[in-house]
Amino acid sequence: MTFASGLVRGAGVWALLAASSMLYGCSSGIAAPQDGLPVVEACFVSASGVVPVKLEIASTSEQRQKGLMGRTSMAADAGMLFKYREPRSASHGFWMYKTLIPLDIAYLSEDGKIGSIRKMVPCPSASGSGCPTYPAGVPFIQAVEMNAGFYREYGIRPGDHLYLGKENCPAR
Repeated sequence: MTFASGLVRGAGVWALLAASSMLYGCSSGIAAPQDGLPVVEACFVSASGVVPVKLEIASTSEQRQKGLMGRTSMAADAGMLFKYREPRSASHGFWMYKTLIPLDIAYLSEDGKIGSIRKMVPCPSASGSGCPTYPAGVPFIQAVEMNAGFYREYGIRPGDHLYLGKENCPAR
C-alpha cells in the first residue's frame, strides 16, 4: 500500500466516523440544538406513568432568550428546560417570537412539581411587541417547553413531577 492510498483509506474511515457521529446526533432526539447547551435525560412522572425525555438546558439569560427560536421541528421526546436562579412571579411568562413550531410549556417549582401548563402558538409578527405572552399563573423557577400536545398525550397535569437524571427516574 502506498502512502497516498493509505491516506485515502484513512479518509474513508474518517468520513464513516463523521457520518456515524451525524447520525448519532440526529438520533439523539433534538433537532438543531443550541451550540453548547447541555442535554439531560429526565422523566415526567404522572398517574399515567413514567415518560422519559431529553431536555436541553437553557440556564443563562442569553440561552433562555433564544430558547427554541428558529427550530422547524423537534423530536417527540425532546424539549427545553429553562432554569432560573431566582423564582419568577405568576405574571412572568414566555412568548413565541421567532418560534416556528407550536409548543406547550409546563411551569415548575424547584422540586420539579408542575404548577401549570399552557399551550403556545407560533407568532407571525415581525416584531416581538406583536406577540402575546403566556404567563405562568403560578410562581415558578423552571419551565419545560415540549411539542404541542405532548402533555395531553401522556396525561401529564399540574401536580405531576419532572425528575432530572435518568438515575432519578422510577423504573417503568
